[in-house]
Amino acid sequence: MELQALGFDDWVDTRASAMLEPGQSMARVMTVDRGAFLVRDAHGETFAQLSGRYRFTVETGPDLPCVGDWVCVERASPALAIIHAVLPRKTLLRRKCPGKKVGFQMIAANLDTAFVVQSCHYDFNVRRLDRYLVAANEGRVEPVVVLSKTDLVTPEELDGMIGKIREAGISVRILPISNTTGSGLGEFRELLLPGRTFCLLGSSGVGKTTLINRLLGRNALETKAVSGTGEGVHTTARRQLIVLDNGAMLVDTPGMRELGLLGAGDGVEESFSNIQDLSSTCRFSDCTHTREPGCGVLAALEAGDLSEERYRSYLKLKKETEYNDLSYAEKRKKDRSFGRFIKSAKKQTKR
Repeated sequence: MELQALGFDDWVDTRASAMLEPGQSMARVMTVDRGAFLVRDAHGETFAQLSGRYRFTVETGPDLPCVGDWVCVERASPALAIIHAVLPRKTLLRRKCPGKKVGFQMIAANLDTAFVVQSCHYDFNVRRLDRYLVAANEGRVEPVVVLSKTDLVTPEELDGMIGKIREAGISVRILPISNTTGSGLGEFRELLLPGRTFCLLGSSGVGKTTLINRLLGRNALETKAVSGTGEGVHTTARRQLIVLDNGAMLVDTPGMRELGLLGAGDGVEESFSNIQDLSSTCRFSDCTHTREPGCGVLAALEAGDLSEERYRSYLKLKKETEYNDLSYAEKRKKDRSFGRFIKSAKKQTKR
């Protein structure tokens, strides 16, 4: 397969030319599974491992290769490649590490479009949708909302869900589909252009894996029934980049019960652009939109031009990302201080 078919373009070529060393070539990361890598280059797919030098120079997990990355590799054998470097990411999707740990966890890189999938049956939640849209906007990935399992609701209920999304100020494209009846799948396929990279995001059980199987025309990926409570069951344990028959590429990701935001301040502002527009009329440039006199956002809220739910979602996500950013900065400061201490101790030992 030619690299161009995997999304290799002028943007990637410029950066590859500056980073490739003699004996190395470009490859794209197709699968990441518990630290193991599968890459594809012009000669085909092969397993890959990190070079010793690269492994010991990476500072954090996000610096490691993730699905969709372009990497500089050296073929050690027909069945093994050595990864020496990761190219800068044109776009990305990441989240705060689950739980109390403060740090980034990569989802995928170099994406063109992220399909944010929500089920019409149990999963529909506008505030959760806001989170996914913030993550996509922060990573400069175009989002599209996919409402799945439309066969389980009435047309009136579906219209009501779309209305709630629009009332919340979300203006991105919305595509209702049903894996059971096939409704909307034709329109979905038209969006999957050859040489472009797409990603499915959403909770477990919303139909992501079933959708991929429909696109492939076979049950290539395992699925399980949704539990009686409507909660999804995890079936996708790894992240992988699947090449469809028409040449489009689709990233399948594990369902996420938690999507914490870190370093997503710009994504919040872009996702809530209607509030940003209102803030331009605030009396104070540093207005927090909570209690200040002359606040354009509060005035719109009082006049009914801004919904209470949309306003609360904005404040919650803004506060969360600011808190996590501060915690992350403090953690990085401590890590650097500890690193200097270790270096100093080593110098003392050598003396």
